[in-house]
Amino acid sequence: MTLMTERPTTSGTEAGSFEELLDTLDKWDVPGFRAEVIRGSIVLSPWSRGYYEDVMELICDQLRPHMPDGHRLSYSPFLYVFPGEERAYGPDIHVAPRQIFRTTSTRLDGEALTLAAELTSSATRDDDLTDKVVVYGRAGVPVYLLLDMQEEQATVFWDPSPKGYESRQTRPFGEKLTLPAPFRCALDTSGFRAPRQQAEEREREQAGD
Repeated sequence: MTLMTERPTTSGTEAGSFEELLDTLDKWDVPGFRAEVIRGSIVLSPWSRGYYEDVMELICDQLRPHMPDGHRLSYSPFLYVFPGEERAYGPDIHVAPRQIFRTTSTRLDGEALTLAAELTSSATRDDDLTDKVVVYGRAGVPVYLLLDMQEEQATVFWDPSPKGYESRQTRPFGEKLTLPAPFRCALDTSGFRAPRQQAEEREREQAGD
C-alpha cells in the first residue's frame, strides 16, 4: 500500500482488494490529509496551500449562476467511488445532483458527478493530469476542470467517452476558459496565480503607468 505525501513513502502493508482499501479508509483518521484510492494504493495528499482557498472560491462564485437545476456545488471533502475502475477520488470542487448526498454512506457515486475540478500539487499533479482524466472520462463525468497550479494554466475536458475525453481546451492563468454544457460560461482565471506572481504582475503594471 502506497502512502503518498509530498515525498511518497511505502508502508509495509500489503495492498488488498478495492473494497478492502475502502474499508481501510473508513477506519483511518488522518487529519490534514485527503485520502484517495488510485491504482491499488491509498494516496494521501497534504494540506493545500492557503491561496488555493481563494482560487476555489473564485471558481465556485463563477459557477453558481450557471448550475444545472437540482445540483449542489461544493468544495467540502467527499469521496466519490468508481468501482469499475477501482478508484476513489476526492475532487477539490464537485458538482452533483442533490439526491446523491442524501445517504449515510461516506462513499458517493462517482458516475453521478456533473463536474469535477482538481487543483494540482506536487503530490497529486501526475495523477490529476493522467489517471483522473481517463477515469472521469470513462465514467461519463461531463466536465473535468484541471487547474495546473505549477504550470499556471487551466484545462477543461469534455465529451466523455470509453477512451477518456474527446475534447479539451487550455488557457494560461489570466485568460478566460470556456466551460461547455451544462454550464456554458466563461471562467475568468484572473487571480489564480500564487501571491508572489500576482504581486509581481501588479508591480509591472504600476511601472508601466
